[in-house]
Amino acid sequence: MASPDNLSAGDPMRAVVDGNSLSVDAGVVEIAEYRYGEVPFKPCVKELFTTGGLNVLLDAPHDHLHHHALMFAVAVDGVNFWEETATAGRQKHLEFASVVDGGDGVPRVGFVERLDWLDPGGQKLLVEQRAIGVSRLVPEGMTMLMWESRLAAPTGKASVTLTGSHYFGLGMRFIRAMDARGTFRNADNKPGTVFRGEERLVRSNWCAYATHVDGKDVTVAMFGHPDNPRHPTTWFTMAKPFAYLSATLGLHETPLEVVEGQPLRLKYAVVLWERAAEAEEVDKLYDQWK
Repeated sequence: MASPDNLSAGDPMRAVVDGNSLSVDAGVVEIAEYRYGEVPFKPCVKELFTTGGLNVLLDAPHDHLHHHALMFAVAVDGVNFWEETATAGRQKHLEFASVVDGGDGVPRVGFVERLDWLDPGGQKLLVEQRAIGVSRLVPEGMTMLMWESRLAAPTGKASVTLTGSHYFGLGMRFIRAMDARGTFRNADNKPGTVFRGEERLVRSNWCAYATHVDGKDVTVAMFGHPDNPRHPTTWFTMAKPFAYLSATLGLHETPLEVVEGQPLRLKYAVVLWERAAEAEEVDKLYDQWK
């Protein structure tokens, strides 16, 4: 890969789709990879790069094979879609309903995916429309990924119930170089509540993880939209023995019902800086995004 410094207006962002992945690049610079094929349990954002070329996501590490980089999973009617066992559910990719490239000088790419959430026997439990957009602004040193999920009960099913552990939701596993050395912060500067060990839960508009990789500062922030149910988002955080951040719905305390004809809409964003981003800057970007 060439240095991202070579990116210019002559290198618009584009989406490249093959049998297993949708990759986002600009010229010869890789920006993101969404893996949808040859994934037995769930599609995910497998890689996401800073403007300096650092991928911050770790997919299927040996200690937790079910951690798929940036993934969304909960339990539906008692079927676990987070873990990957013989009794786990499966998110089945159906199609990309649309894929939109960035035009000249437009630093973004987007796509809409249709998925069915199936139980181990193949019965449809949940229908999802997932929209993901990726933006990259080199002068600002920022990569931004936007994730929207529209979750609906299947036709003819009166409702489905979402439950799960305290970390179920939109979860992100960081690369090994980011483990055990960073710090979490949030929009309200709250310390959070210790759930167990190093694990904490905190409610806020956004949560960020700041650390150092190869002598460089790196900041990764996740945003939760005010229109999401149970706003502000309940964030799950841990830095040791590995670093993880998840936007949850507090399902471990209160289940959430999705009624037929009344889809559940969730909207999040992930932002990368290959530098130390101050809280004021994160706040400003959050206000612009929401």
